[in-house]
Amino acid sequence: MPSSPLTPTLSTRQRVALGSILLAYLQVGLTAFGFTILQKLKSLVLGKHWLDEDELNEGLALVQLYPGPIMVDLTAYVGYKLRGVPGALMATIGFILPSFVLMLALSAAYFAAGSLPWVHALFLGLEALVVGVILNVTLDFGQRAIRGKIEAAIALGAFVAMLFKLSAVVIVLAALGLGAWLLRPGASAARTPSRSSQAASAHTPAERWVAIGSVVAVILAVAGFSLALRSDVGRMGLAFLKIGSIAFGNGTTIAPLIQAEVVEGHQWLSLGQFADGIALGQITPGPFLITAAFVGYKVGGVPAAALATFAIFAPSFVMTLIFTEVLGRVHDLRAVKGALAGVLASFVGLLAVVTWQLGTVGVHGPASLALAAAAFTAVRYFKLDLVLVFLGGLILWAGFLALRLA
Repeated sequence: MPSSPLTPTLSTRQRVALGSILLAYLQVGLTAFGFTILQKLKSLVLGKHWLDEDELNEGLALVQLYPGPIMVDLTAYVGYKLRGVPGALMATIGFILPSFVLMLALSAAYFAAGSLPWVHALFLGLEALVVGVILNVTLDFGQRAIRGKIEAAIALGAFVAMLFKLSAVVIVLAALGLGAWLLRPGASAARTPSRSSQAASAHTPAERWVAIGSVVAVILAVAGFSLALRSDVGRMGLAFLKIGSIAFGNGTTIAPLIQAEVVEGHQWLSLGQFADGIALGQITPGPFLITAAFVGYKVGGVPAAALATFAIFAPSFVMTLIFTEVLGRVHDLRAVKGALAGVLASFVGLLAVVTWQLGTVGVHGPASLALAAAAFTAVRYFKLDLVLVFLGGLILWAGFLALRLA
């Protein structure tokens, strides 16, 4: 059947320049915040006719089957479909780079001015806002992830285990096994494979696998380098590589694993600083997990921030390449879907612990409690953009501080 003028053919995709991919995703990375990221990513891909809607939805389903931030992995998936490994690199770098640069600037300002009394007082309000936003995320995520008694039991077990300081990695792996064993969601109907089940590239399958192997080699080299450093910077790099290898969901759901490492495991940040890092990750464009750069900057400046950013995103990046190449229809396996459901249910319990712990440092009086409640109401019932919630909340908090000092 001949393609319509709006249908991207293989030859059309081959002509998408790497520079065009990079510039397009730089624009998204500069302008996409929070809940608008998926909408902007879809508008970009469909608007430029790079992929059709079936292929894009196939990719969205695919990237939820393995660890990593979903929106970043979807970006890598589209880039790989267009131009193989180079396309995936250009898309991912373009999407992440703006938020990385902005987070570096915010981190430098935060740690330089954090000791000033008025800055500290202002960030107390920011932490209260984080509590309200994270509470909404926990409830919203729980509504989607807990669909029956088994999911509820896994979530409760994860909550209790986290309270008793059991390793978050052990909790996630246990939930994965329980989900694969006890949860078997119905298999989806078979679909006709998309026109381009493999990356649109002039390269042969062997050449594509060589390129993927090169990416794996780079990640292993960074892991070896981090191990050889024998310092907090090296341990931080290994920690974020581990988190990126096991954490499912979106950025906010991965926050408990980051907290377990950087606050409780290594004490690189205080709980208050961690809450502030979450807030800065929410108000910057692009992926929320750019908070890793905030942690890295605290541990070792700009080089450590770059290492942390690479480490948190690299594992799922290479998983995206592999899954796109060979496992495009694995979501029809019920055991895989059950394992994913179990992991996501455990994240509800982990998020509940994080919400409670952040509440102990972010809510410290009637005014901060009211601010947290206002943030919760604004995002849950009025569906306000997170940037507006944080900026508006900070203005209200600054006004409250001014009145108290008057």
